[in-house]
Amino acid sequence: KFEFNPKDGIDNPALSLAEDTDGEGVGEPRFYLLSKDSTETFGFCLHEELGCQGHVIRQVELGGLAQRRGLQDGDRLLQVNGHFVDHMDHRTVVQKIKASGNQVLLAVLDGGSYEAAKVLGRDLSQMLPADIRPRLCHITRDRSGFGFSVSGPEGVKGTFQLSVRQDGPAERAGVPPGSWLLELNGASVRSYSHAQLARKVCGPGAGGRGSGASNVTEHPAFPIQLKQSGNKVTLLVASSAVEEFYRLRGLQITAALADTSWLPFKVRELHMVKGPAGYGFLLKEDDCISGAIGQFLWDVDAGLPAEQAGMKEGDRLLAVNGESIEGLDHQQTVLRIRARDDQVTLLVIDPAGDEFYQSVGFGDPAWSHP
Repeated sequence: KFEFNPKDGIDNPALSLAEDTDGEGVGEPRFYLLSKDSTETFGFCLHEELGCQGHVIRQVELGGLAQRRGLQDGDRLLQVNGHFVDHMDHRTVVQKIKASGNQVLLAVLDGGSYEAAKVLGRDLSQMLPADIRPRLCHITRDRSGFGFSVSGPEGVKGTFQLSVRQDGPAERAGVPPGSWLLELNGASVRSYSHAQLARKVCGPGAGGRGSGASNVTEHPAFPIQLKQSGNKVTLLVASSAVEEFYRLRGLQITAALADTSWLPFKVRELHMVKGPAGYGFLLKEDDCISGAIGQFLWDVDAGLPAEQAGMKEGDRLLAVNGESIEGLDHQQTVLRIRARDDQVTLLVIDPAGDEFYQSVGFGDPAWSHP
């Protein structure tokens, strides 16, 4: 049942397109996009219970975000941001939710259906779409350009489909042919007309039916020159199947939900065994690019475990031993590093990658780590 909430708007309702069961007591998964601000919680707890299979939704806060969206006590969590989690360690699943920041996409199954599916030996992963994530693609132009063009119906705002040149920069960067453009360099294109987008990315006088225009799906198109973007551009794109998935459920696609595997900016996992002189680095608290407080790695000593593991001056620390440090202060982070006497695993990102993720609104880059 769809209910309009004037406070939340209509971007995030949960909608199951097949509420009927299959005759064996197994219903369909439900999808919820929970978006909060930094002062809120998602409004539920995730439990691991003796004698009860799966990751169980409990303590759904009355009037909270989860309840307003439709999560119910006893639901079983199947997916977090498009990742199947039913088979994962409970602590890992909790960390994945925390690492997603202020927005998370959950797929759940009601408790009765979950138990019935287990009795029947169903593969729960087969009940879910194979890929529901948009892609973040960072394209570096070559001599012939960026390797894509864009088309859209005249008079319709925010509808732009991409035609991708075979073996061009866009294809190599992971842009699927026929995908839909959602964001350009971290900014939504939803409010742009075709002509406005042309002026935005190509400068005055571009777009429309001008020189070099082509026809894609029988709509006027123009080649993207992207002169204002220099030699690099970042696109948030969705294949037709992914776009349809979100549209039919009334869910908004954002960069926070994106598949980042195509990006050149990677988080790094550093495993270190303490030597006689320690690990060989200093942890300092400082302001992040976003304005929040972060923990940074400096004074990396030559030849010691930190340098040997690949630590670089200015790396920002994201997680310790697989657990995000988001929300921890300096002393708490130090204690977590020291929790194991002789070894530690740190998840870090370099300044260029950190700046990139902030610019496109991705949130915590720790989520991009598999």
